[in-house]
Amino acid sequence: MSRETLLTDAVQYFAENGIGDASLRSIATGIGTSHRMLIYHFGSREGLLAEVVRTVEAQQRDLLATLDNDVPIEELSERFWRQVTEAALIYGPLFFELSAHAMQDLPHTEALKADLINVWLPPLIELCIRAGLPEDQAPAYARLGLAASRGLLFDLLLTGDQSGVDEASALLNKLFYAGSVG
Repeated sequence: MSRETLLTDAVQYFAENGIGDASLRSIATGIGTSHRMLIYHFGSREGLLAEVVRTVEAQQRDLLATLDNDVPIEELSERFWRQVTEAALIYGPLFFELSAHAMQDLPHTEALKADLINVWLPPLIELCIRAGLPEDQAPAYARLGLAASRGLLFDLLLTGDQSGVDEASALLNKLFYAGSVG
């Protein structure tokens, strides 16, 4: 199996089974390969998990890029938020665990660390500009939106309060739209 096939299968495996504390051997069995093949391609369990998070993050950025530009920005934001929260309920604990590893500069997160913030900013800046925010302020709004959204996802994972988190996300969007007309 190719690295890409293994990674695709691992993402699907975790979507169906959750992350938990699955060993490399049980993950390998679940996706129909050997633990040695996973070690060969990803170095370790942690290396595989970091690549799973990178893949899910890339899928979310791709989703953002494919949302219908003819839809009002408020509706687009709501649709994206719903899809991000669905993914967070599956992959969120792993995302936050590996984010902490990246903050500690653990070797298996080197590539992930580069993807956690900087690759998100350009599409979010573009979205902010499309929403009518001043171009010179769009980078700060994009960073604030990313940080606040991740904070709300953290809240959701800890409290399970979907309606409260959705309400806060809607308020954040209103604050952004107010900034675009003010």
